[in-house]
Amino acid sequence: MDKCIRFGISLPGKMLKKFDADIKKRGYANRSEAIRDLIRNRLVETEWEKDDRETAAAVVLVYDHHKTDISENLIQQQHAHHDNIIATMHSHLDHDNCMEVIMLRGKASQIEKLSNQLVSTKNVKLGRYVPATLGDKLE
Repeated sequence: MDKCIRFGISLPGKMLKKFDADIKKRGYANRSEAIRDLIRNRLVETEWEKDDRETAAAVVLVYDHHKTDISENLIQQQHAHHDNIIATMHSHLDHDNCMEVIMLRGKASQIEKLSNQLVSTKNVKLGRYVPATLGDKLE
């Protein structure tokens, strides 16, 4: 890991108070850790702007498994993209609703397209995807 370099940031007082309250609520030990996370998140966004870059993502889906064909539809999509899907986790939230977490890996453009396809599947109640990174370019 590189040696840490100290630098200063100028912020309006109200903004700093809000930032301090937010990082306290989130459990950060100090401002430096919170700022490092903000910078890492921006670097991940930058990685996703490069279509040929190898990336990772997590897709979270909540759906009623009783709805017509949704389970089968999701399984078919996953089999069609098995080379980009590295893991799945399925959980029964209650009698009707399931949560599925699908971990993806591949080129940014492929992963974004697949993520959007999964999230927009008919009868998905909640769908989100979280772009991530392989971590090799963050330090």
